[in-house]
Amino acid sequence: MYPPSTFPLLRLMVLSTVVLLAGCDKIPGLGPDPRIEQRDAEAKAIGGACRHALRGLEDCYTLNPKAAKASVFAGWKDMDGYMRENKIEGTPSVLGKVEKPKRSEPPADIETEPSDTATNRGRS
Repeated sequence: MYPPSTFPLLRLMVLSTVVLLAGCDKIPGLGPDPRIEQRDAEAKAIGGACRHALRGLEDCYTLNPKAAKASVFAGWKDMDGYMRENKIEGTPSVLGKVEKPKRSEPPADIETEPSDTATNRGRS
């Protein structure tokens, strides 16, 4: 097929292609799924936000059951180190501390029960 003098050249071309591709990090289809990386980054952000809101890890896990716990912990720990290093005080969460407004009584002039004439119309 090929003359014997081209075998060293062919081997050199294949070897150089392999070496060049070995250094590529972004070969299409061979890297991690971008959706997995996005979920991981989101879980880290959730952990950081929980730490900044002065929430414990257990509360954070409970409030975000679908987030990966290892990534939530990594985000929480990173934010904890950042806050300690820069002497940042957390912001207390207002979740659960908001009082529900009391239902007021309906005004007396508004009927809440159907009158007898309205219920008897359909029975004739």
